[in-house]
Amino acid sequence: MGETSKSLNFIEQIIEEDLRSTHSKSDLRFRFPPEPNGYLHIGHASSICLNFGLGLRYNAPVNLRFDDTNPAKEEKAFVDAIKRDVSWLGYEWDTERYASDYFQQLYDWAVLLIKNGKAYVDSQTSEEMAVQKGTPTEAGSPSPFRERSVEENMQLFQDMKAGKFEEGTHVLRAKINMASPNMLMRDPIMYRILHKAHHRTNTDWCIYPMYDWTHGESDYIEQVSHSLCTLEFLPHRELYDWFLDQVYNPAQLRPKQREFARRNLSHTVVSKRKLLRLVQENVVEGWDDPRMPTISGLRRRGYTPESIRNFADTIGIAKRENLIDVSLLEFHVREHLNKITPRVMGVLDPLKVVITNYPEGKEEWLEAENSPEDESMGTRKIPFGRELYIEKADFKEEANRKFFRLKLGGEVRLKNGYIIKAESCTKDDNGEIIEVQCSYDPKSLSGSGTEESLRKIKGTLHWVSVAHALPAEIRLYDRLFTHESPDGQKDRDFMDFVNPASLEVLTGYVEPSLASAQEEERFQFQRMGYFCVDRQSTPEHLIFNRTVGLRDSWVKIQGKDD
Repeated sequence: MGETSKSLNFIEQIIEEDLRSTHSKSDLRFRFPPEPNGYLHIGHASSICLNFGLGLRYNAPVNLRFDDTNPAKEEKAFVDAIKRDVSWLGYEWDTERYASDYFQQLYDWAVLLIKNGKAYVDSQTSEEMAVQKGTPTEAGSPSPFRERSVEENMQLFQDMKAGKFEEGTHVLRAKINMASPNMLMRDPIMYRILHKAHHRTNTDWCIYPMYDWTHGESDYIEQVSHSLCTLEFLPHRELYDWFLDQVYNPAQLRPKQREFARRNLSHTVVSKRKLLRLVQENVVEGWDDPRMPTISGLRRRGYTPESIRNFADTIGIAKRENLIDVSLLEFHVREHLNKITPRVMGVLDPLKVVITNYPEGKEEWLEAENSPEDESMGTRKIPFGRELYIEKADFKEEANRKFFRLKLGGEVRLKNGYIIKAESCTKDDNGEIIEVQCSYDPKSLSGSGTEESLRKIKGTLHWVSVAHALPAEIRLYDRLFTHESPDGQKDRDFMDFVNPASLEVLTGYVEPSLASAQEEERFQFQRMGYFCVDRQSTPEHLIFNRTVGLRDSWVKIQGKDD
């Protein structure tokens, strides 16, 4: 029992305490409340895993609620993308809700606040209100419209709803305390006028509730027990509770807001505004560009739901913000892909090898296992012939004793194939090596059991048969930013740190078993890394995205490298 309590994060400890004092298990309900104004990113993944993970832990329902109160920025396309991402991560929501479901109820409650003298219509400009609100060290001053009569406020609010006023002419404000040390309590705005069509309510409304007014009341309507927010909402908790006080019925469950820290990822940005700028300025191809930290971008790059969930579980829930090195995320995807991906051969930067003593026109189909991690993946046949492609970097005319790849006069083993020896090479007019002539030992075939096949050779190379090789576009992705914290630098725009080498496109060759590879199918290209079939790939034009290399940089950072 002691061990279990040790493993609880502080949010779970709060819930456990509530279960001992004020709540029963049947009271528990959680929610994930994204605004549909962009795509979900890796930061949202932590919140998704937290809320849905609590749902699974306590066998409690979790609502997916869209905070759709700003029609200027929200679209149904974003709603669909969010639902797709949450499902892809492996979670099921209990009910699909929208803040717009509650527009009438929120309006009715706002009317109640006006009648109780707790809200008023303010006709100042936004600039005047900003001045009148004061500063963190100086109290605000009352609006000149703060003491309007209930009747005048009611008439103005009804006329706002009826569309009789232009945007920016009036707002509805809660009447709280202009001297509060918490500036959010200084008569916050509850409604503003927006003459824009909403993706669900169309033009039924032209006044829209603000986040602080909407969020807690939505939790209350849905009877959410624990409303979990990131740390920047801690100052909002006082206002969350004040708004609940105005409508709370003791016969119903009262939601409790609690906050956890954002976990920022190095070498990226997660602000939707900044991600949008990357899209609009064509730094990336779109929201699902594999360099983006969006869930759809990570998916397209080849990340698995399991790796993202494991990453979220590892970084855990904390009370203080910190920067997580992206190599930890890469560690988790590498660890999972190692277990589940079949091994194949792909040459990214090809150099032709001709085996001069191999019979012309001869073709062999060699046996290769698909995964040393999972025997159930079975084996496949790969073609072998007189002409092969290897990586350019795997051959040198001359090299020192520590170079265990191919060099003139040296031997290597071809993966699943024969031992070859480099005899000579051909260069073009610029002195670039364009072909290597080799001899092979016909008795050295891997797995044949001959004495020659058991000979110890230090270097093993991957390869593909020229006659059977499929050309493929290979996209090598790197960090999108050169600085680990691009948006945290004073006097510098985050765009100054965009990595100009974040994408390299090569034309390589892959073995013929990949001819029918499907979108999002993942493979380990032996010795080269993990790759995923891109959504733009076709049988006529194969495209593979590199998810991550084979090198485990996170383990090395932690001092655990062998």
